Amino acid sequence: MAPSAVEVQTAAVPDVSTLKLDTSHKGPYKELAANRYDPEAEAGLKGHKAASYPHYLPTWDRTKKYPPLEPFEHYDHGRDADPTFPNLLPAGVATVTHLTPTIGTEVRGVQLSALSNAGKDELARLVAERKVVAFRDQDFADLPIEKALEFGGYFGRHHIHPTSGAPAGFPEIHLVHRGAGDTGINRFYENRTSSVAWHSDVSYEAQPPGTTFLYIFDKPTTGGDTLFVDAAEAYRRLSAPFRQRLHGLRATHSAVEQAANSLARGGIVRREPVINEHPIVRTHPVTGEKALYVNPQFTREIVGLKREESDALLKFLYEHLAFGADFQVRIKWEDRTVVVWDNRVTQHSALVDWRDGQRRHLARITPQAERPFETPFEG
Repeated sequence: MAPSAVEVQTAAVPDVSTLKLDTSHKGPYKELAANRYDPEAEAGLKGHKAASYPHYLPTWDRTKKYPPLEPFEHYDHGRDADPTFPNLLPAGVATVTHLTPTIGTEVRGVQLSALSNAGKDELARLVAERKVVAFRDQDFADLPIEKALEFGGYFGRHHIHPTSGAPAGFPEIHLVHRGAGDTGINRFYENRTSSVAWHSDVSYEAQPPGTTFLYIFDKPTTGGDTLFVDAAEAYRRLSAPFRQRLHGLRATHSAVEQAANSLARGGIVRREPVINEHPIVRTHPVTGEKALYVNPQFTREIVGLKREESDALLKFLYEHLAFGADFQVRIKWEDRTVVVWDNRVTQHSALVDWRDGQRRHLARITPQAERPFETPFEG
């Protein structure tokens, strides 16, 4: 999830060099020293419960800066998987429920932390095929953080988010946290009618994420679900002439606005923001599926088109993905749930729909994958 993402931008792509990274202690986080979290967030406000996993509460180390990401060779272990999933979904042990025909599966009876490497290979393959899989009754949150990271590191190089809070000492963990007693939800809708913000995580990176993990600590009694859309099915729904026209087009994805938004709120930027170009139609390296790879949070313009042309085409694609309820799935969070999805062939949005100040606290492990590539149009 990208809590500091911004709305669709139709202006020209900003010049990264104009963004001044102010590291002074200003704004709502001015009371937070390096590697400290707000003690009120730990205890909970106005009678709310304390955080169940206080060592996972967000910290902001203003002293830490990271250099630009270097290219790396990614190997997707889904290539090595047995497509019948004997190590991941053993017969008589795993209970598997498909939530829709093309996207979304729920699994019970399997413990992710106990998987062998063969089971992890099959996990990558299953998630590539089903797009998002919710594993229930997991012990993932109770593992030492370094063990959770070791598990996630099997699937790619860990991404360190440039603006989000992280557990002290573990910048590789991206935290999604709205504290107990937080009244910001009431203000959230003062200038917008919906919390839906479709995106693929940090798509502005040269090598964006692939197999991605999100696990829950605290949740509202009801609400706070996550929506996912099948971007491969969205591609297939388009007519052949339209699909063919999309092939060969590339779009820019920008981190500039997210960084500027973080600074405007008194947050941090741990790495200089980047802008990268990616194909509009992306091919999955394991399944060979083609998927739409543009999103309104980070995509800015189509390379080579005039502004009005780019805006019109992107608007159509965004609405096609957003309105496709028949290729979307809604994941309801339960305690001890780990949701695994493939960021290459999906988009998602958190839903900010609870109103009583309950805590919503999750952690994301975000292995990076290959640089997006496109294979020829096949009709």
